[in-house]
Amino acid sequence: MDGSTALIAGGGIGGLTLALELHAAGIPCRVFEAAPELRPLGVGVNILPHASAVLDGLGLTPAMAEIAIETIESGFFNRFGQEIFTEPAGKRAGYDHAQWSVHRGDFQMMLYRTVVERLGEDAVQLDHKLIGFEQDADGVTAHFQSLATGEPLPSARGGILVGADGIHSAVRKQLYPNEGRPRYSGIKMWRGTSVAPAFLSGATMVRAGWLQDGKLVIYPIRENVDGQGNQLVNWVAELETDFEADRNWGARGDLEEFIGAFEDWTFDWLDVPALIRSSEAIFEYPMVDQDPLEQWTFGRVTLLGDAAHPMVPRGSNGAGQAILDAPVLRRFLETAASPAEALAQYEAVRLPATTAVVLKNRDTPPDAILREVWERTDDKPFDDIGTVISHDELVALSNSYKTVAGFAVPVGGDGE
Repeated sequence: MDGSTALIAGGGIGGLTLALELHAAGIPCRVFEAAPELRPLGVGVNILPHASAVLDGLGLTPAMAEIAIETIESGFFNRFGQEIFTEPAGKRAGYDHAQWSVHRGDFQMMLYRTVVERLGEDAVQLDHKLIGFEQDADGVTAHFQSLATGEPLPSARGGILVGADGIHSAVRKQLYPNEGRPRYSGIKMWRGTSVAPAFLSGATMVRAGWLQDGKLVIYPIRENVDGQGNQLVNWVAELETDFEADRNWGARGDLEEFIGAFEDWTFDWLDVPALIRSSEAIFEYPMVDQDPLEQWTFGRVTLLGDAAHPMVPRGSNGAGQAILDAPVLRRFLETAASPAEALAQYEAVRLPATTAVVLKNRDTPPDAILREVWERTDDKPFDDIGTVISHDELVALSNSYKTVAGFAVPVGGDGE
């Protein structure tokens, strides 16, 4: 592309990763973030090996090792605490790169600090809420206002505009002003973090139960948070629930609305109700996605991350797919004859790939193993998992999702 600056709306994981990619390619860029200040907010996020490879290419592996836990295995259990299937994760599964479990806020702040260190103090403009844009044959003009005061701010001119501004994307809304409401999956989730002793390997991602009776995802995201060896543990509770609300990651949840489903989940390796009750704050969120778009790119404007492909928060793929978008866009901006051609080529690669993940998350998510066992056992304890489902079936179910999501088991890795 020409030497014009790339404007990036959104200073989340996708936008900051893109800034680092463009900087590495020598393409000038600026990030405009609506929040007046960045703080380490949120709960846990899992970074799978294909996304870790992107971070490693940016030289971020040492920084990840400082803030995250390297996940070494993924375990599936029923609601009675019985092990169904455990498989190695990350490097232990034969991948070239680690699988990381990390606090989303820690991860975002690390990316932000790195962008400022590499690109300069003015590379990220905070308190810049995008309110609209226009484009012409030579570039894009983006308009902003202060989120803190509501006052208009100076517009910015660039060669392209990338909407990496999340699930409430202003860029997407201008491109699709009449888009319908999010599609609710029928499942409501509650999330929190708790300080607790290490369980199982100390680096295990656990998926347990099933949605009709209660399902949990649990994994540690910080080591030794209290000087006594305890970890910060991320937990996600899911239940089939009638729910009418828009998506809001910051909505506070009510413990009594869901804790009853987990009161008897006291295993020899984890006291689940005690873990949940010890959380300082609980957040609720409807598990929603959006029907995939047929087009992200309009001339010099495109979408990236959740703004492009909001998906059900399942399978550790929301942040991961945003990270994967970034190097593809960089590659085409480096090689294409024009900015518009670069954005169109980026879309041609990433739109079908992310559409497949969105749809896979709806019908056969990575925890389909739990559903299969729940159905075959009629939600009762088993004497021998081998009489319920074969090891080969379990491996096949697990690998099916990995293939669609873009991190298929390496040849020679587990299950091959």
